[in-house]
Amino acid sequence: MTKTAEGTANTRVGFVGLGSQGAPMARRIIDAGYETTLWARRAESLEPFAGSGTGVATSPSTLGEASDVLCVCVVDDAGVEAVLRGPDGALSSMSAGSIVAVHSTVHVDTCRRLAADFPHLEIVDAPVSGGGHQAAIGELVVMVGGADEAVGRCRPIFETFGDPVLHLGDVGAGQLAKILNNALFTAQLGLAAEVFELAGARGLDLGAMGRIIGTGSGRSFAAELVTGAGYSLVDLAPIAGPLLAKDVGLLADDVELGDSALLDAAAASVRRMGITDDD
Repeated sequence: MTKTAEGTANTRVGFVGLGSQGAPMARRIIDAGYETTLWARRAESLEPFAGSGTGVATSPSTLGEASDVLCVCVVDDAGVEAVLRGPDGALSSMSAGSIVAVHSTVHVDTCRRLAADFPHLEIVDAPVSGGGHQAAIGELVVMVGGADEAVGRCRPIFETFGDPVLHLGDVGAGQLAKILNNALFTAQLGLAAEVFELAGARGLDLGAMGRIIGTGSGRSFAAELVTGAGYSLVDLAPIAGPLLAKDVGLLADDVELGDSALLDAAAASVRRMGITDDD
C-alpha cells in the first residue's frame, strides 16, 4: 500500500452499511483522503454524502469492481450474505487479492465460509465497538481477525475511525472477541438492573446508589446506562435489545461453553428485556 505526498493511501475503498455507526465510519475514511465509493439500498442513506466527492455504485457488483478494500457494515449475517454473494454480489466483480472487511457482528463461520469460498480474495473480520459518536471522533475499538499481510494493508483504513485497532488472530477471531465482549456487556446490564431493583425495594436512595456504582468497585459502562435509563432494562430494550439478543445467540451457537455463567447471565438479561426469538 503506497502513500501519496499528502499521506493518504492509493487504495480504493468501498463502503456499504451507512447506518448510525457505518455512516460516520465512512465519513472518517473519506475525510482521510481515500478514494471512496458508496452503495446503499436506500437513496436517503447517501444524501449526507452529497458533495463529498465520493463515487456512488449502482449495485453491489459495481461497488466490488470499484474497491480494493470493501468495508461491510450491515446489520447481520443475512445482510452480509445478500451484499457479497450471488451473481450481482460485490464479490462477483472484485479483483484477485482485494480485501473484504466485515465490520458487521456476525457468526464466526460466516467469515470463515467466505474465506473458503473465495480463496482469491482476502477476508478480514473487523467488528467494532463504541457506537456512532466514537466512530465520528475516530475512537472505535476495532477487533480484527485475518492474515497478517491483509490486516496490515487494512490497518491504515481502520485507523481513520478506530483507536485501538487490535489484531486477535486468524479469520473469525475478531468476531469471537466482539461476541464475547457483547455477552459480557449484556450480562452486566442485567446484573446492574437487579442491583438497582434490590436497592429500591429496600428503600435506598437510588441517586446515591447510582453514584456509588459509578465510582465504586462495582462500576461498569452497563451500570451507567442502567442508571441513566431509570434503573430499568425495559427502557434499553427498544434501543439495543434485539442486537444484544442476536449476539448472545451467536455466542451460544459458536462456543462450547458448557456450564457457562457468562452465557447464563447474558441470556437472563435478554429475557428480562422481554426480547423473544420473534423480535
